[in-house]
Amino acid sequence: MASLSPSRPLLSRQRQRRLWQMAFFVLFLTAPIFDLLRYDLYAGHAWILTFEWHLGFDAAPGQGPAAIRPLAILTGLFLPIIGVALTFLLVAWRWGRLYCGWLCPHFSVVETLNGLMQRATGKQSLWDRQSAPWQADGSRITPNPYQWALVIPLAIGFAFVWALVLLTYLVPPRHVYGSLFQGNLSLHETLFIAVATLLFSLEFLFARHLFCRYACAIGIFQSIPWLANPKAMVVGFDHRRASQCANCLPQQYSACDTVCPMRLKPRTLKRNMFTCTQCGQCIEACQISQGHQPQGPLLKWITGQEAKETKARFSATGLNHQASPGEKSWKN
Repeated sequence: MASLSPSRPLLSRQRQRRLWQMAFFVLFLTAPIFDLLRYDLYAGHAWILTFEWHLGFDAAPGQGPAAIRPLAILTGLFLPIIGVALTFLLVAWRWGRLYCGWLCPHFSVVETLNGLMQRATGKQSLWDRQSAPWQADGSRITPNPYQWALVIPLAIGFAFVWALVLLTYLVPPRHVYGSLFQGNLSLHETLFIAVATLLFSLEFLFARHLFCRYACAIGIFQSIPWLANPKAMVVGFDHRRASQCANCLPQQYSACDTVCPMRLKPRTLKRNMFTCTQCGQCIEACQISQGHQPQGPLLKWITGQEAKETKARFSATGLNHQASPGEKSWKN
């Protein structure tokens, strides 16, 4: 995890994160095409890393003792699943929702639509009651309603792509794409794509943050071990200098609250950052808006004993969202 080392330049880290997101998005789209990961409903077996993956259910009678099949299920299904799950949870235990912020295709769409919606409405989410009209560098955000001409078609386009790709994880991609281009998809395939496109469109436009925060099982399973580890990597806030936040942006708004794609408040208790995706945008925003301070930005990555001591200090003092008198931030 050298890319998350505090010694790395933050701006470079954001570019690196974008590259990881784009690479994984391409993998998400092409994995079924190259038989890297998919289940073939027609053939009744899975494909993993170009190899057919059988569990012995389709073996012809007399081809082997029945006692081998439970062993095949154990070694071919449960052990790989347990191994992947444990690796996933160990990464989350130390670094939090790293998959969400650095790889997840859904979160890539969330961030893309956030940016476009901010151009259209001045807010990253329709459910924000108030949002800072400023970028982290102090430049003003001027909403342009004409940007809706990009937001809605792009959300529907992403939804269609997701519906189509998810179908290729269940039905041979050659059949799906061939039938689509020839216009002879079956009724069930057409209904699947149509219904999934509608649901994803509504989710991308109205509930993308809510899904990530409350409905995504992958995200929740990462958050639980992360919260259980007091030494896990977390965004640390120098609360002793909280008064400097009043001068963060014009009109006493705060840059870190404004840029968070999950609509969280980074200067708060760890338990209130349950759905933090470790994207680091709040740290970058703090560096831009507070980098001129003699002591540097107020936000930074912390881990190990420093993270544990910070958590204990917050709990002992009852500190929550640190803000100077009169400071504003978005509310949802």
